[in-house]
Amino acid sequence: MREWPRRRSRPRRERSGHLQLAGEPVSIVEAGVVGVERVRARAAVDPVAAALLAEYVEALSDNVYSRAQVLCAMRSEELLGLCLAAGNLVPLDLPPEGLEALAEHVRRRGQRFSSLVGPAEQVLALWPLLRRHLGPPREVRSDQPSLMIDHDPAIGADPRVRQSTPEDLDILIPACVAMFTEEVGYSPLTAGGGYERRIKALVNQGRSLVRIDEGPRGREVVFKAELGTVGLGVAQVQGVWVHPRHRGRGLAAPGMAAVIHHARAHFAPIVSLYVNSYNTSALATYHRAGFRQVGTFATILL
Repeated sequence: MREWPRRRSRPRRERSGHLQLAGEPVSIVEAGVVGVERVRARAAVDPVAAALLAEYVEALSDNVYSRAQVLCAMRSEELLGLCLAAGNLVPLDLPPEGLEALAEHVRRRGQRFSSLVGPAEQVLALWPLLRRHLGPPREVRSDQPSLMIDHDPAIGADPRVRQSTPEDLDILIPACVAMFTEEVGYSPLTAGGGYERRIKALVNQGRSLVRIDEGPRGREVVFKAELGTVGLGVAQVQGVWVHPRHRGRGLAAPGMAAVIHHARAHFAPIVSLYVNSYNTSALATYHRAGFRQVGTFATILL
């Protein structure tokens, strides 16, 4: 009797929305179901890679919204990996079946995001699963070196870089808008007042650094940066910007050294950031300040 080749087994969709693999369902559940300490321990395995989730993970004990925004991929009692589903979608350390279950979860709920961002292998594997649901991207940034420093900067700090104050907001917010527009391609003010509130909050928390000099039209921001996320022992620097008129003068590296000192003295022993690989001048600046590459991120702008 002729033997016919067996069919290769394929994942099977359950009515519950779980993904059936190897006899065990992979489910996406909210962090509150899994437990705060367990989720925190999972994220802390690689705190630099988890930096974009860190504040949400740290807030799990007190903030019910964070418990719904931090998602966990589970197979039975095994925690496979995490994902932040807030304004951005940020996968962390999910195996292929976890990525498929997450994509199914997002599609089923009809969620939309500003970007898909995180460790490159996660983002670039998840994107094909969500491309049709999320629509065409505005830009794909597939190679963004993830950098960190856990010691004093390699160069001296700019003594003029200081913590921002509410009195700086009249010129700081326009500088932040200019940075965002230059980086992303549209003004953040088109989305309402959320961006301004975010900058004011960072100033009030001591997480905004600025150098202000006298310019042709009065006070102007020469250099600025924010500690966009702080948690799990990591402060991630975001929004680094030098006024166009002052670029090429070597101000960014000493400015970053001041940011490193401030972050490590007041917030976290590790300072991180990620940057586009094609931005060679920024990469040179960060390496000069003492950062080293520890991974690669990717961002899909939606």
